[in-house]
Amino acid sequence: MHIEGKIGFLGGGRMAEALIKGITESGLVESRQVLAVDPAQERRQFLAGQFGVAVSADGVGLADCRIVVLAVKPQVMGKVLALNLECFHGGQLVISIAAGISLKFLEDCLVGRDCRLVRVMPNTPALVLEGASGLCGGARATSGDLEEARQIFDAVGSSVVLSEAEMDAVTGLSGSGPAYVFSFIEAMIDGGVKVGLARQVAEKLALQTVLGSVRMALATGEHPAVLRAMVTSPGGTTIAGLHEMERAGFQGIIMSAVEAATDRSRELGRLAAEKKSV
Repeated sequence: MHIEGKIGFLGGGRMAEALIKGITESGLVESRQVLAVDPAQERRQFLAGQFGVAVSADGVGLADCRIVVLAVKPQVMGKVLALNLECFHGGQLVISIAAGISLKFLEDCLVGRDCRLVRVMPNTPALVLEGASGLCGGARATSGDLEEARQIFDAVGSSVVLSEAEMDAVTGLSGSGPAYVFSFIEAMIDGGVKVGLARQVAEKLALQTVLGSVRMALATGEHPAVLRAMVTSPGGTTIAGLHEMERAGFQGIIMSAVEAATDRSRELGRLAAEKKSV
């Protein structure tokens, strides 16, 4: 597959970097098709040098892009769109990756510009082309627009199309999820050190254990509870460890973390809307 026309990125941070890497290395687009807009000279130099894309300190060139990816922080989305409003028009597919920013907020910011909108929540493993993304389309977005958006995010992992009502939950689960996993890995490493392993050895074993477990779940398609039971023999070491995890409320802690992150995503959306209305 190949996407025609220019793709612009308003914001040149780590997620924009991941997407540029994915779409260019996969052959979905050529480097000459990409424009990255960022006020920081260091980021512009890095993106141009690393991927051979065009860069700019302002958004003027976005008007020539058929697809524009909004890759700025949710707290500044309204201000950035206001500053670059003239760059948007009805011939564009505009994709937002800002956590908590609703399609209505984007429609209000771009009122009169008639852009077709898609909201996406990716995550940081996109940096190694293993991201997970949830997508939903605005009122003007066509099935073709959603398919193009999926091609972009599938180039850095895998994606699912959902309703907008589910997007904050996507943020709480997969958007914030890598941090939960990294914390779990860190705890496993520290646990290994506590029981006598050298830190380097504990790190190697913990990382490979998590990687192997994920690949096993994907390859078998079995429910995690089934795979856990395969490891857990009667009266053995694993059930002893699982008992301690349950005593500490491990599953409840993770569920609460997902819920808290989901609530924060909703709050960010409300704050952005309130700030714009002032």
